[in-house]
Amino acid sequence: MALLQLHPPPLAALGRSVLPCRPFPSATATARRSLASVAFSLQTNVRLLKPNRRSRRSRYPYYDLDDDEEEEDEEYDEDDESEDDLSGLEYPGVLYTNNPRAPNKRAGRKTQLVKENWEGRRPKTRDKHASPGRSNSLHPRSKINRTLLNLTSMNSKVELKNESISRSLFQKLQEEYDFDDKWLPLIDYLCSFGLRESHFTYIYERHMACLQINRASAEERLEFLLSVGVKSKDLKRMLVRQPQILEYTLSNLKSHVAFLAGIGVPDARMGQIISSAPSFLSYSIEQSLKPTISYLIEEVGIEESDVGKVVQLSPQILVQRIDNAWKSRFLFLSKELGAPKDSIVKMVTKHPQLLHYSIEEGILPRINFLRSIGMRNSDILKILTSLTQVLSLSVEKNLKPKYLYLVNDLKNEAQSLTKYPMYLSLSLEQRIRPRHRFLVSLRKAPKGPFPLSSFVLTDERFCQRLAGTSLEKYHTFRQSLLLSGFEDKTGRKPLASRR
Repeated sequence: MALLQLHPPPLAALGRSVLPCRPFPSATATARRSLASVAFSLQTNVRLLKPNRRSRRSRYPYYDLDDDEEEEDEEYDEDDESEDDLSGLEYPGVLYTNNPRAPNKRAGRKTQLVKENWEGRRPKTRDKHASPGRSNSLHPRSKINRTLLNLTSMNSKVELKNESISRSLFQKLQEEYDFDDKWLPLIDYLCSFGLRESHFTYIYERHMACLQINRASAEERLEFLLSVGVKSKDLKRMLVRQPQILEYTLSNLKSHVAFLAGIGVPDARMGQIISSAPSFLSYSIEQSLKPTISYLIEEVGIEESDVGKVVQLSPQILVQRIDNAWKSRFLFLSKELGAPKDSIVKMVTKHPQLLHYSIEEGILPRINFLRSIGMRNSDILKILTSLTQVLSLSVEKNLKPKYLYLVNDLKNEAQSLTKYPMYLSLSLEQRIRPRHRFLVSLRKAPKGPFPLSSFVLTDERFCQRLAGTSLEKYHTFRQSLLLSGFEDKTGRKPLASRR
């Protein structure tokens, strides 16, 4: 079946970050009937960041980051569905056909789509009606014998880096699925990144065309990603969640890296951005990425010099429909707090994850909590403008315990937070409580309200200026306090105290 060539529509207004999906090509009634089993697939399948999930950042132990932020799991999630805006893909859709060999593990789920005539080959097909004339050729024992024979004949032709692993793994995959013998070199190379049988099964069932890429091309592309800073462990996760990266040409990868450099992203952060939002590699630079940056500058009001910093803080902003996200949050904050536009722009610049947060379940509950402790809208606006990440902290597990400690132990009022909003971002267990208790133990704590400025200092300056003791003594005290707190919460002694 011939491939249908799709052409992208003309570029819409520059201010729009999202273009409408490409229309299905017109065809005659006969052609439509012949394409009944045909679908179009785009080049991305990565979950867009949820409102309650943020990009990974370094975890400094003294600071509380997003409470509901979790590391991406090394394993794939079979329930992941693409939520990306697919309108700005670099490559148009490619004609696909159903592969009867791909097992359908879920009731009601369509058979996996497989690319036809990829690199001049057509995937092997099985008689799905199990006709008697072909039953012998499909018998598992025959497949095993064929596999052993083919692998033996390839010994002198293929040089494998992980031979002991890849050959045994490939035999298992051929026994259960119809893995082409020519895929062995690619499987062997991907094994070097830690991919296992379940990973290859997942790729086969959902993105079989990716396994038909020759090893040399795959190695060239993945080695380039490693050279720009993508870590090997992150590349494994990317391959499992979005194996389409194997299909992106080297020129496409280089052009997207050049785009990041052009908006001010330093070389040291390239790998982190690509790892956090790999689907960005599938978006058209001219039709999607550049309009997104233009919208941030012209409509949102972010300074051009700050765009690179915004993308570093939230790479997902490149693949998000920021027009709707910005308008809804701008209108809400303007109405709810009376926030002027320049204050909201400062919030987005400092913490662009704001555009990901749900209004009803994320932003509003935090605002209501601050109101419940006696803060006015002007106070709340001052706190959010200075420390927007407060909107990412859990009310029950983070904000409320810190407020209670502020009032009951530190003898401060809620209004003190307007002067030192940083207090809300510091760790109660790692910094606030240990420093307060340490000064109390030394009888150097003030009798009145405890100065919140003491929590902003580094450990060294805290010991020199306020405690008047060595850094080692403070660290020993803090460690013992953490161990006793662990024992109180769990009823078990830490391993270090059992020895």
